Amino acid sequence: MMNIKSKLKRFWKLLGPGLITGASDDDPSGIATYSQAGAGFGLSTLWTALIAFPLMASIQQMCARIGLVTEQGLTGTLKKNYPKPVLYLMLLFSFPAIVMNIGADIAGMGAVGNLLFPKIEATYFSVVFTVILLILIIYLPYQRIAAILKYLCVVLLVYLIVPFLYHQDWLLILKSTFVPTIHFDKEFMGILVGILGTTISPYLFFWQASMEVEEMKHKKKHLMVNKKIINEMKQDVDFGMSFSGLVMFFIILTTGTVLYQGGVRQIDTVEQAAQALKPLAGNLAYLLFAIGVIGTGLLAIPVLSGSLSYIITETFGWEQGLDKKFHEAKAFYIVIAISLVLGLSLNYIGISPIKALIYTAILYGITAPVLIAIILHVSNNKVVMGEYTNSRGANILGFLALIIMSMAAAVLLYLKFTT
Repeated sequence: MMNIKSKLKRFWKLLGPGLITGASDDDPSGIATYSQAGAGFGLSTLWTALIAFPLMASIQQMCARIGLVTEQGLTGTLKKNYPKPVLYLMLLFSFPAIVMNIGADIAGMGAVGNLLFPKIEATYFSVVFTVILLILIIYLPYQRIAAILKYLCVVLLVYLIVPFLYHQDWLLILKSTFVPTIHFDKEFMGILVGILGTTISPYLFFWQASMEVEEMKHKKKHLMVNKKIINEMKQDVDFGMSFSGLVMFFIILTTGTVLYQGGVRQIDTVEQAAQALKPLAGNLAYLLFAIGVIGTGLLAIPVLSGSLSYIITETFGWEQGLDKKFHEAKAFYIVIAISLVLGLSLNYIGISPIKALIYTAILYGITAPVLIAIILHVSNNKVVMGEYTNSRGANILGFLALIIMSMAAAVLLYLKFTT
């Protein structure tokens, strides 16, 4: 018993950037997109969880390896080894989507907070959550932030409980998981691109690479990368991505049975996604869903704002890092503050939280192929990566992700402008 306990402790200690990255992938944007997929199309999109896992794991491993080998974030590596237009192209594709994602997540958390306490307006909750997050990010040291983010991942386990509170057709679930269903219409392709976009999200690429660097700095390892370190990174990333995929699967399963079968086919607000579960699956399911949205928002927003700050500060050569105090990296924390304020301001332009969340996922789906192509080039560049370039298997999965994301985005754009 003690041996098992010590092994679990060692494994938990091993987990870090990969687990946090994977868990933050299931942010309110992801929850909204998966919920709409389930409500709108039943179990037709369950198979995407199975397909997405190896693709997202391969890309995240590449980003982590780039961080470990170069001891720089993705932006710093591009700046050092590639022409400036490549760097600016990456900035152009990343900045709007990340800010919109932050705003949509804040709005989603505010809306669910209002559900739990109806007398308090959603906008007040949004402001309070923004202020709390800003204070925590600025004043807590990296070690504490990493620990909090790690334990917040546990919140996502609520989504594994909800489906068991409702009667399920397990034969249909198996069929929907292993036999892909595709409808070539604008609505289905939109949700498919949204699922891929929120699963293989560009902001996670930057976060993964930067966090590997932070982690090694924190451990005070000025290391020569070796196979042991690479293998530990792979375990961390694989666990994080499989955890993310499992949660994604169960959210689609929950809404694909509870909401779809209950006649709720369209979700226009985040609160509808949570509230619709209340009469159909009971108070517990409703409460768990609401807690999940808030918990994942608290997990994802520091990752989103941190990713954006790493991108901008590395681009301009400013001091950066969550391990630094405010006075040591003022620009880094100011960018985080600005991104949160910009995100919060999106609450007042009249776009509903659920639409903003799904638009963000679709925007990621359209922009991700460009960034995946850049990452594939970097991770196969021997000048940058030395002996740690991609294996054949990694390249196959990476190019498969590039092709699938590109095709889905192309079909969506075609249908958008021709129908």
